[in-house]
Amino acid sequence: MVDVSASLLAVLVVSVLLSAIARRYDVSAPLALVVAGLLAGLIPGIGAIELEPELVLFVILPPLLWSAGLESSYVALRRNVRPIGLLAVGLPLATTFAVGVVAFHTVPELTIAAALTLGAIVAPPDAVSAAAVGRRLGLPRQIMTLLGGESLLNDATALTAYKVALAAAIGTAATWSSGLGTFALAAAGGVLVGGSVGWIIDYVRTWLDDPLVESALGLVAPFFIYFLAEQVHGSGVIAVVVAALMLGQRSTRATYATRLQDAAVWRAVQLVLESFAFLLIGLQLPTVVSELAGISARTLLVASVSVLATVIAVRIAWVFAFTYLPRRLSRRIRETEPRPRPAHVFIVAWAGMRGVVSLAAAFAVPATTLSGEPFPGRPQLVFLTFVVVVGTLLLHGLTLPWIIKVLDVQSDDIHRDALEAAAAQTRAAQAAAQRLDELIAEQKPGSIHDYTPKVLRAWNERRSQAAWEELGRSDEEIGQESPAATFRRLRLEMLEAERKEFIAQRDAGAIDDEVLRNLLRGLDLEEAALNRD
Repeated sequence: MVDVSASLLAVLVVSVLLSAIARRYDVSAPLALVVAGLLAGLIPGIGAIELEPELVLFVILPPLLWSAGLESSYVALRRNVRPIGLLAVGLPLATTFAVGVVAFHTVPELTIAAALTLGAIVAPPDAVSAAAVGRRLGLPRQIMTLLGGESLLNDATALTAYKVALAAAIGTAATWSSGLGTFALAAAGGVLVGGSVGWIIDYVRTWLDDPLVESALGLVAPFFIYFLAEQVHGSGVIAVVVAALMLGQRSTRATYATRLQDAAVWRAVQLVLESFAFLLIGLQLPTVVSELAGISARTLLVASVSVLATVIAVRIAWVFAFTYLPRRLSRRIRETEPRPRPAHVFIVAWAGMRGVVSLAAAFAVPATTLSGEPFPGRPQLVFLTFVVVVGTLLLHGLTLPWIIKVLDVQSDDIHRDALEAAAAQTRAAQAAAQRLDELIAEQKPGSIHDYTPKVLRAWNERRSQAAWEELGRSDEEIGQESPAATFRRLRLEMLEAERKEFIAQRDAGAIDDEVLRNLLRGLDLEEAALNRD
């Protein structure tokens, strides 16, 4: 147990270091970590680190789903509920059946139930992979909404299909009609647990009004919610996503300190867990290969190519068919939904990277059936899962940047966001000016120095104009700084001077460290406001 813990700790530390190096040199960290894991597995003397399903499903998956849910837009997901539903429910089921049929005919050892188990395992694109690769490539928000919404919910569909197919494969009576009941129960239980616990957490965090404790509560929440939902036979995935979406939507009610702290904490957690998951994927090569003794290399090659090609082809066919076919059949869809660009549709179809959840499900397949016989084709099932995960990660991850460039898929989100922010800032400044006038009118004559309203109005005006200045010509184009840029540069220099003086006073013994930390926090908050972009 100590050796396993030490090995996992070493993997965790190395994964973060490799991710830091990849980010430093602007290399795709997910791909670099997978390749590093594969290469490490080839080094003699490095023991195999077998992936524990419980580690993935109960430790890695919940916080990553939670983080993705907090960052997701409930409004955007609701606006795209039809395409996301087709991707998150219909596509995993179609992939399960297609891969099951192909695997059954290419791997003699697999029964039809075992082959469908494999299909359910490789059906869902991974939430970690989609978010990590998509963020780095700067995909348009609409594409990221579809990929993110799909990856948040498709695990529930695939894992339910997996449970039904696995039950049939090991000898437990199971039918697809009972499978539908299982899925309905899992979905309803997940929504109920996620919604109720999410409401309780939101109430408690508001009542506490303590940023440190609120962030700590948010850190343990996804584990508790996932475990509770699974205990009542609900979907832990759906429960975590529902609660995260709810709390993300209500985060505007939290204090600024809680929001700043939560954002920093979850970015760090996300980096650590994503790095750990991707390196762990590559390190599974020795474990997977060790179980293939005596199996025909030709059979493995044919099956690997067939299953990987099926996974990719089914996704492309499904995405294109259910993007354009409903538009031809429904006038309402044509009138209410803008026609998607074929380039954007292809990006969604091509971004089907599998990840660590699929590997966890494969390793969770028992070695024997209820009768005591070896599980049919388990070594091939695990190997084919590994091929699909690594194959999609490397193939899609390496080619997506080139495809995006060739198809000229450019995001205008930055400019559109800037326009919306500028308009909102103008309205907010007007509301602030009106409130200032009301407050001044309520004061007794002479109770406020004349200079105070002038400073506040100037500050308010500067904030209103700054957002519009960012949309105009750059400083290089106009040959000089804008007023907002000048203000920001000078104020940052003043803050740096204050910071140095505070530190010098601490070093001289005039103030202690606690006073210094409080003073620096005030400067940090102001600097964060000045660097809000």
